Amino acid sequence: MDNSKRTADVMRPKDFDDIVGQSHLFGKNGVIRKMVDAGRVTNMIFYGPPGTGKTTAAEIIAKKSGMVFRKLNATSASLSDVKEVLSSTNTVFCTGGVLLYLDEIQYFNKKQQQSLLEYIEDGRVTLIASTTENPHFYVYNAIISRSSLFEFRPVAPEDISVALTRTLDYLNSENSTEKTAEKDALLYIGKNTGGDVRRAIGLFENAFYAADGEITREIIDGFNVRIGNFDDDTHYDLLSCLQKSIRGSDPDATAFYVAKLLSLGELISVCRRLQVIASEDIGLAYPMAAVITRACCESAKELGLPEARIPLINAAIMLATAPKSNSAYEAYAAALADIEAGLGREVPTHLESPLFKGYKYPHSYPEHYVEQQYLPNDVKNKKYYTFGANKTEQAAAQYAEKVKKKPQNVEKK
Repeated sequence: MDNSKRTADVMRPKDFDDIVGQSHLFGKNGVIRKMVDAGRVTNMIFYGPPGTGKTTAAEIIAKKSGMVFRKLNATSASLSDVKEVLSSTNTVFCTGGVLLYLDEIQYFNKKQQQSLLEYIEDGRVTLIASTTENPHFYVYNAIISRSSLFEFRPVAPEDISVALTRTLDYLNSENSTEKTAEKDALLYIGKNTGGDVRRAIGLFENAFYAADGEITREIIDGFNVRIGNFDDDTHYDLLSCLQKSIRGSDPDATAFYVAKLLSLGELISVCRRLQVIASEDIGLAYPMAAVITRACCESAKELGLPEARIPLINAAIMLATAPKSNSAYEAYAAALADIEAGLGREVPTHLESPLFKGYKYPHSYPEHYVEQQYLPNDVKNKKYYTFGANKTEQAAAQYAEKVKKKPQNVEKK
């Protein structure tokens, strides 16, 4: 057998009917299928887990619409690569239009994404971008407003079984064999590959060559599929383990979970969780932690993996070894509880615009402080925030005590 081309690539669907697991998009009544059949191809953003058919769908759309297909991966493409594709729209070979498929668009910065606008505005390029993340967080708003968003869902084990049955027929044909596969074994692969068809085919191919006649669950277990399983539960479990390790000031466990998550390609999720931790668990004990973490995360996203591991582990270890405080987080939770209970609906009159009658301007008083009521009447004696025991918050507490002891009712001259 010629192994120069991977089986997963050979088995890519050539038509909408062959795409498994996305019937809401490509089935007989699928919205994208109906659009394309009607000759309507617009800018699109595909979002969802890897191995669910995003790239394949873009190729089929380009073929059916008669467009020239161009593909870039944002993890490695530069602005010059984008400009090279865009410049091709003026050639005679692109009279049917260019469909640019931009994979992993979340790795393009704002400037790179903005470079596309002129071309998708005037129709020279039809953009299909894909991301494994929430597009509202990582795609430039101007591109979202000019695109239709479509969710690709993890493929169900039963649908993956369909793709694996086709793969079995292909491998038998290529190798002049008549191997079989237990139905339970196909479902087992589907359940342990997180809805990723590409990954499932890769595992099945290995099992095919390891089997003498029938592919069984026991053969598949020999590849330790459970170790590689990364479903939604595992995803959130590992992120939870990372946060609890940092909160517990354990740099060793922190290093392990960062390495584990990054080995599974979870760059964006790690960045998001570290930024949450910086404010939730370190908080006011070391306010610069949020700034440093943000800088490390932006650096990591610009670098991409594998280099991204360096700024991310720096941020994570810094957070694990930093002093901890959740005082601000707790203050918010306490205030929210009162709001949800219906309290505090009327603010003090002297704080209301436009007259602010009776309001005292703190900067006109010694130490820039004057005592007055800020909370609504029904919660005016509530105490939501308590200074933490750490050095930074205790310094703030001493300052607050100091200014409140000064004469407050005499304005500065």
